Amino acid sequence: MVKMKVGLIGLGNMGLPMAENMIKAGHELVIYNRTASKAESLVKKGAKVVETPAQAAQEANLVFTILSNDEALEEVTLSEAGVLAGLQEGGIHVSVSTISVDLSEKLTSAHAASGQHFVAATVLGRPDAAAAAALKVIVAGNKEAREQVWPLFEAIGQTIFTVGEEPYLSNVAKLGNNFLLVSMLEAVSEAVVMVEQYGMQAEEFLEVVNSLFASPVYKNYGNLIAKRDFEPAGFKLELGLKDVNLAIDAAKKVSAPLPLGELVKGHYEQGIENGWGHLDWSALLKTVEALKKDN
Repeated sequence: MVKMKVGLIGLGNMGLPMAENMIKAGHELVIYNRTASKAESLVKKGAKVVETPAQAAQEANLVFTILSNDEALEEVTLSEAGVLAGLQEGGIHVSVSTISVDLSEKLTSAHAASGQHFVAATVLGRPDAAAAAALKVIVAGNKEAREQVWPLFEAIGQTIFTVGEEPYLSNVAKLGNNFLLVSMLEAVSEAVVMVEQYGMQAEEFLEVVNSLFASPVYKNYGNLIAKRDFEPAGFKLELGLKDVNLAIDAAKKVSAPLPLGELVKGHYEQGIENGWGHLDWSALLKTVEALKKDN
């Protein structure tokens, strides 16, 4: 196994377990996080904390960013003390974030203009999958660059897909998958509300569903919905709205309508208005239940 030195930026619910698995695999980490105290457990395992994204990039010349939205990633990358400023020619920036197609294209061009590489490596899986190094990693970017960082993908993921040379293709694939997830959450929520109105227990209904679909996604999310187990959130409802909006914007860019996406968007917006934005995005059920009451 090739041991690598890597800068890592972002220690949220997904970033921290990914960092731990990189260290476990023997890689050397240089970390920047806005709240430095979150890195304490990693420092005890040999990681180094620096004061700016540029420093992380300069020391490793290879940086993973695991951030929550376009605004955070653009700031960390393009600011005066950002990743772009710290990387040398030939340096590699790997973005794990779920971001817009437009930003992915913008960062690809910005890095290319400086003789650097931008690779998108979006992931499928919740924090428990990240902790178990069982994520599905969707990689797109320059072949030489992505092959160079492949050992790091192996450290965090169980299955790795390559979807092309253009980084934005990873973002498109992730948005398409997340659209299918929210569509499933909407459908399961509506079905559960209906069968419960007839006196059937959600768990009994979902046992039948799981015998048909045999999908861990239906099983895991169905269990959260049936038990109303929305805290702590593995992925917040407010972030679900962010991803639905990104999918809708990506679809509009190529004139591909997402009418179901518009429906779910409205339900997520209502959920946030009702104060449920901090709950797991499977709490979409609460909005569907509220619709029943309104009718």
